[in-house]
Amino acid sequence: MAQGKHSGFVHTVPGMTGGRIPRVLILGAGFAGLTAAKALEWLALEVTIVDRQNHHTFQPLLYQVALSVLAPNDIAIPIRATMPYGTNVEVLMEEVVGVDTDEKNVTLGGDTILPYDYLIVATGSTSSYFGHPEWEQFAPSLKTIEDSLEIRRRVLLAFELAERQAAETGSHAPLDFVVIGGGPTGVELAGAIAEIAKYFLKHDFIHLNPRKSRVLLLEGGPRILKAYPEDLSREAEQQLKELGVEVRTGMMVEDLGPGFVKVKGGERISAAVMVWAAGVGASEVGAMLNVDMDRRKRVRVNKLLNPAEHPEIFVCGDLAVVEQDDHEIPGVAQAAIQMGKHAALMIQQDLRGEDRQEFRYFDKGDMATIGRYRAIADVKWPFKEHVSGLPAWMMWLVVHLAFLIGFRNRLVVLMQWDGPTCFSCGARG
Repeated sequence: MAQGKHSGFVHTVPGMTGGRIPRVLILGAGFAGLTAAKALEWLALEVTIVDRQNHHTFQPLLYQVALSVLAPNDIAIPIRATMPYGTNVEVLMEEVVGVDTDEKNVTLGGDTILPYDYLIVATGSTSSYFGHPEWEQFAPSLKTIEDSLEIRRRVLLAFELAERQAAETGSHAPLDFVVIGGGPTGVELAGAIAEIAKYFLKHDFIHLNPRKSRVLLLEGGPRILKAYPEDLSREAEQQLKELGVEVRTGMMVEDLGPGFVKVKGGERISAAVMVWAAGVGASEVGAMLNVDMDRRKRVRVNKLLNPAEHPEIFVCGDLAVVEQDDHEIPGVAQAAIQMGKHAALMIQQDLRGEDRQEFRYFDKGDMATIGRYRAIADVKWPFKEHVSGLPAWMMWLVVHLAFLIGFRNRLVVLMQWDGPTCFSCGARG
């Protein structure tokens, strides 16, 4: 066992004999980790959540924070606030630096060692720059509250610099916003930037006309939203074009630098602000397990969500590679929630001496918003239908409010969805 100091609870090697209370260690307080913890509270277990942050972030709405539609506290809630007083769940804000699957313990920063009987690994994903980490300084991604605030700062600064330049010289450099990646995050960001520039900021500047700004969405593949049916992909592209977004497919990025994007074929595109939404990589914690992984460093698990030869470990959410009906289960919030529930169920079945049951993903569909009153939805339950426009946007709104944690958060978000906050003054649009 690695040397270091043990936190509160110290146990022997798992075996759960002599009436000892088993310890469940949950790494990550995203959708999967938090769902698992909620399902295990009040049981005869000692549950510990470890996360780099002390709050749970509702990631599907991060882009709304990045574009000043919502405030950070609207989509974030302290992890401890989600647990009732007196529960069996403790929360540690710390980073995982090592996992010893033989000794069954996890090492945190500061050399704290946490033994476990069960380990739920739900540390999610990170942005992948395809072997070019130096690109991140020019095109931030959108994974955390900090990322969203940095994007907000850059967008705000671009407008302010253009206004000052126009006041001093009578003109300004092209105000081009480039979003790289045509998945749901890229589509949502591009639509939001275009909507804010062309509608909500049009009266905020004297020397600058925000409506003349340019928003480009670059996608390396043949179409945006490739995980969606083709008709919905086409509909999304049409809705983006109605907002003034230039959608360009087949644009593989070769280089990024200060104020430019270079794509395959040599074309160089100027950019006042660039945002990266093109690649997703696995959390580094997966590699610490020393188990089978795919080329994206995600952990391969069986139908019980266990890595091979480790029935005491459950890997959930974006970090897990789960095959079902010859297809990979997508890395979306509803899948992570279902995996978290299932991992908790497996532990409960062990405690009751019951046989474990296989995980089965229930796909209710996918949706993406493009702007106010614009969205697409691939509905699979309770009926099968492709929906777009206002009906899809209303569905998207209801679903996201339902999953948002805390009554106050839901109420504030609903009240503020009438328009973005003005960048410069904080007033409603």
